[in-house]
This record gives sequence, structure tokens and C-alpha cells, in this order.
Amino acid sequence: MMKRLFVISLALAACLSSLGQNLSQRVVYSEMARLPKASYIDGLEGKLKWNYTPGLEMKSFLDVYQKYGDEKILAYVDEWYDDIIDSTGAIYKYKKSNFSTDHICAGKTLFLLYDLTGKEKYRKTMDILRDQLKDQPRTTEGGFYHKQVYPHQMWLDGLYMAQPFYAEYVSRYEPQENRAKCYEDIMNNFLVVAKHTYDPKTKLYRHAWDESKGMFWADKATGQSQHAWGRALGWYCMAIVDVLPFIPDGTPGKKDVVKILRGIYKVLPKYADPQSGMWYQVLDQPGREGNYTEATCSAMFTYALLKGIRLGYLPKRYEKNARKTYENLLKEFVKVGDDGLVNLVRCCAVAGLGGSNNRSGDYNYYINEKIVDNDPKGIGPLIWSALEMEGRKK
Repeated sequence: MMKRLFVISLALAACLSSLGQNLSQRVVYSEMARLPKASYIDGLEGKLKWNYTPGLEMKSFLDVYQKYGDEKILAYVDEWYDDIIDSTGAIYKYKKSNFSTDHICAGKTLFLLYDLTGKEKYRKTMDILRDQLKDQPRTTEGGFYHKQVYPHQMWLDGLYMAQPFYAEYVSRYEPQENRAKCYEDIMNNFLVVAKHTYDPKTKLYRHAWDESKGMFWADKATGQSQHAWGRALGWYCMAIVDVLPFIPDGTPGKKDVVKILRGIYKVLPKYADPQSGMWYQVLDQPGREGNYTEATCSAMFTYALLKGIRLGYLPKRYEKNARKTYENLLKEFVKVGDDGLVNLVRCCAVAGLGGSNNRSGDYNYYINEKIVDNDPKGIGPLIWSALEMEGRKK
């Protein structure tokens, strides 16, 4: 086994050396060299776990495959999905009753993977995940709970976890007579969470909202968490630009969601670090002692900015700044090691609210979470940012 991995690493190193400045491929091959199978993504050490992190990274890999080819990339992605999904479409250890939006996200890769492989079990898995969304618990205004264990709560993260899959499924497979209602439902989820997480003082959106106002981390008047966390808002921006292409013009709420995106990008420059142009772990506390520029949120904001401009959701006059933002992202966070592999440094490993660790969501909590390199939540958006730039005219 070790000899085989060594041969694979040599082959990937050869690929890397021939790619020049084509960053999207360089990142994919670097990750494949570091992680012999996708079951090693996110520190899982070969264990199969259906989760958003491997799904996110492999979707970005598959997008690189679609643009540039190379069957090694397709095989890497397909192996993980083929192992974790049985012949009936059932997912290893997945439980619908958990009603976790995190468990929807990995299904986003299946649309393209099904098109490429024709494996009918992938089509069945998409139906299973769609079935969860039909019964997903909701707030009184129709927003999906983030998870069953977090009742009455919407987290900005959750919009990316569920809505891109929901939108693409509806566009492909939902009965025609149901589609308009579903598209409106998707837009409503974005609007409900924006309404209740918006901070008029900073003009940013806070990490989460508890409708019951009963959680210890929630403000007793608003139900909001204490801060705007960088990656949470990054998830939300990516969700918008990934969902909107599936939503027909004229759908109630679509123009309002575009307006929200434009409002975010109007205010974001105010919260960037003036030296690096990148964004902080605790977004609404720029320059505060202990705060740091964080790679995953910066990559997410960069990708959503570039894609939003290309699709016309953000003004074309932002293009020059977007290209500079991409350059800043690479300068601040992308490093090439002595082994020739591309690394994304200074990534927050994980952050959340409540749960078994009683996560408070205060400033000290966020700045003291573990920092790692090459976190999948940053690798995916970095690859998508690179693909956006590689598709642009020089």
C-alpha cells in the first residue's frame, strides 16, 4: 500500500510541476497528494463519514475535472461516494431523523457525479435527501432549523448546507407544478434568516438566531448571537451566488436576495484589514486584540464576489477590486511548501454555538478556536475562486 501511495504521489507531483500558474488544478493535486483517499479529508483518517466538509471539497474537485479533465480526479471523487452510498442509495450511518442541514450539503456533488457516471444509486440518494427537506422542522416564518438538536435556530451556515442542493434538485427533478412554490420557499429561507440576524449598527449579519430566545448565547430581545462570524457570512454569500442561477426571474423574494448580497458587498470593505485586504475571524471586530485575518471566510467572500460579478448580481464596477481581492487572498494565505504542494494557511477549524461544548459565541470563544492549514472549508472556495479567475480574460 505504501509503495502504491508513493507512486501516486510521484505522479501527482509530476502533474503539479507541469501546471505553471493554473492554481485550481495545483490545489486539487496538492490535496490528492496529501490525502490518498477522500476519506482522509478533514482529519477523518480513512473513516467514512457523510458530512458537508468532504462533500464541499469534492464538489470543487469535480468542477476542476469538468473544466480541465483528468480521470484521476473523477475517480478520487467517485470512490468516496461509491463507498459511502449502497446500491439502494442509502447513505452509511445517515439518519433522516437528525434533520441536520449539514447532511444535505454533500448531496450537492451528486448532480454532476450522476451525470458523469450514470450510477442510478446516486439519483436515489438525491431523492432521499430531498425527502428530508420535505419534513425539515421550520421556524414560524418557514425557515429551516439548522438541526433537530438546535430547535428554533437558523444559522447563516445552514443556508449553504441546504439551499444549493434544494434549488438544483427542484430545477431538475421536482414535478413542474411544485417548482414555483419551492423556488419561493428557497428565497424565503434567505429572507427570514437575513431579517433576524441583521445588525443595524454594523450592517452585517450575525452568526445565528434563536426564535425561542431561550438559548444561553441568544440576546433576550432579538434572539441573535453576539457577533458576525466571518465564515458564517461567507457561507451565506456563497449560498446566494450558487442558488440564484436556479431561481427564475419573477420569483417572489429574488430581487430582495440580490439586494441583500449587494448590501453585504457594499459594507464588507469597511471590515477588511487595511494592510492585507482580507477579513477577520470575528468580522465585526476588525483590529481588536487577538483577532486575525482568516483564510476560509476570505476565500468565501472572494469567490462569491467574483461569481456575483460574472453573473450580474453585483456591479461590474467591482471587477478591478475583485481581481485585487483575489491577489490579496493568494498573497496572504496561499503558500507553496518545500515539497511543491500548495497550502492554504490560517484556517479556523470549526466554530459553532451551543452544543455539547456549550459554545458561547462570545469574542474569546471565536478567537481561541483551533487554527489549521488546508481546511476543506477553505480549500473548496479557494478552488472556486481560482476557477473564476481562470475563466476570465486576462
